[in-house]
Amino acid sequence: MGSLIESQTGSEDAGFLATRMDSIVNWGRKNSLWPMPLGLSCCGIELMAMIGPKFDLARFGAEAARFSPRQCDLMIVAGTLTWKMAEAARTIYDQMPDPKWVLSMGVCASSGGMYDSYSVVQGVDMILPVDIYVPGCPPRPDAVIDAIMKLQKKIERESPMRELFSPSEKDESGTGLFQMAPNQAVPPSGDGKRQEGS
Repeated sequence: MGSLIESQTGSEDAGFLATRMDSIVNWGRKNSLWPMPLGLSCCGIELMAMIGPKFDLARFGAEAARFSPRQCDLMIVAGTLTWKMAEAARTIYDQMPDPKWVLSMGVCASSGGMYDSYSVVQGVDMILPVDIYVPGCPPRPDAVIDAIMKLQKKIERESPMRELFSPSEKDESGTGLFQMAPNQAVPPSGDGKRQEGS
């Protein structure tokens, strides 16, 4: 018998509650992106211009740049990434909480640009999973804002609650996160501990 959280069809349809929660969670996530600017070279100057009043990034909810990775969910890699800096960039990315997204700003970040050298990473996607690329040398601030709008549309299509409430491949019991496994029973005494069932 299905519930509001997990329907009878399992992973294909996680139910009404998960569907409605997806739209609410995605609305909050897409309208409150907290960027972690990683301004490595000249693209960093265009990044500063984008945050200024002329281009008004505040209307997209991403104006508050945080320089603490534990508070950010969008890393903007702006400029040439060298191999010496690559380890630090990966460490910063790993410190960011999930869900997190990466925007590669400029041709140097996207493909190494004109720096075809042993010391330059030929594309930030060699060390980080990139969600959106912005071409240009340097890209105009309105191009970066357009990329943020496309990222917001991508976030809007995600289904975080369905993934949370639906059974996953890692879950051996075949139940969702908030469903009890068949071999567990609710304790009669209410002491908060689960007892093994037969």
